[in-house]
Amino acid sequence: MRFPERGMDEEEVLEELERLTREDLTFDSGRILGSMCTMPHPLAIKVFCRFIDRNLGDPGLHVGSRRIEREAVQMLGDLLHLERAYGHIVSGGTEANILAVRAFRNMADVEKPELILPKSAHFSFIKAGEMLGVKLVWAELKSDYTVDVRDVESKIGDNTIGIVGIAGTTGLGVVDDIPALSDLARDYGVPLHVDAAFGGFVIPFAKALGYDLPDFDFRLKGVQSVTIDPHKMGMAPIPAGGIIFRRKKFIKVISVLAPYLAGGKVWQATITGTRPGASALAVWALIKHLGFEGYKEIVARAMELTRWFAQEIKNTAGAWLVREPMLNIVAFKTKNLPRVERVLKGRGWGVSAHRGYIRIVMMPHVRKDHLEAFLRDLREVLG
Repeated sequence: MRFPERGMDEEEVLEELERLTREDLTFDSGRILGSMCTMPHPLAIKVFCRFIDRNLGDPGLHVGSRRIEREAVQMLGDLLHLERAYGHIVSGGTEANILAVRAFRNMADVEKPELILPKSAHFSFIKAGEMLGVKLVWAELKSDYTVDVRDVESKIGDNTIGIVGIAGTTGLGVVDDIPALSDLARDYGVPLHVDAAFGGFVIPFAKALGYDLPDFDFRLKGVQSVTIDPHKMGMAPIPAGGIIFRRKKFIKVISVLAPYLAGGKVWQATITGTRPGASALAVWALIKHLGFEGYKEIVARAMELTRWFAQEIKNTAGAWLVREPMLNIVAFKTKNLPRVERVLKGRGWGVSAHRGYIRIVMMPHVRKDHLEAFLRDLREVLG
């Protein structure tokens, strides 16, 4: 496509965009069942649009926005039981995880750095390893798909810069035995990073509702950093991830000087230089608006749907659960899975079976009537 000589009317441009995106699935359609993102909260959309020009990469120009980001980070830290939090609202879990690995590598200062992580870890760690020259040492999983802590311990060596635990795996929503990993980290004097990109906005509220889930956050002394994504169950606009560190030293070792900015020289720890301030402001606004009780209600609905849907899968001939759900994710297998996936996608369902099972994520946009329609199609395909 060539660069146009003359521009189009706004309405023409919008009509063209509507036409070109007609094939996109949308969250409000109820057809997206396999995503960990959701339709942003209406307040978040308003805030994002109103403050879309704010750049946290140049905080000297946007002093108020930088202060609000700090407050958002501190509120996330408080949710994660950390009295004084250090970190940033970043582009997502991938950037947050990369920042944690970079901090651990720079703190360790070893020639051949190694990071121990579960085989269930997110692919962002593969990116981190390649970008940062860190060897990834993969730990085995147990039969319940949590990491084998004994295997983690057996792999700790002189080059170990840190350990990773997952609080809400991408595939199954499984929470590792973070307390045991924390003890291990303290015993061997290595930092523990918890990837709670998904679970960070679920576990605290689910525990308050009475669900039996392990501790995963800064209450555990071995935990030095946590990834938490407000653009998942937090309902913030995409992109909005979070990286929270226990101590300021982790921020310092990954900060570089940016001396030329219009707002004055500043030290930047994030990967991206220019950063959307609107995302951070939207996170702040949502936490202030919804509060703990508001998020607890959102998680309560999601967990209730999860339990109901898991039972429906058990009652479906030709389908079976991979494991009982821990969080608001139901994963199941079927006979002739490739064909089932193909037919379901052909009927417009946003699901994936690339891991060997179909995963349904009970995000805030997912309603019971959506799941009932999906079950009708699934049972018809299996029949």
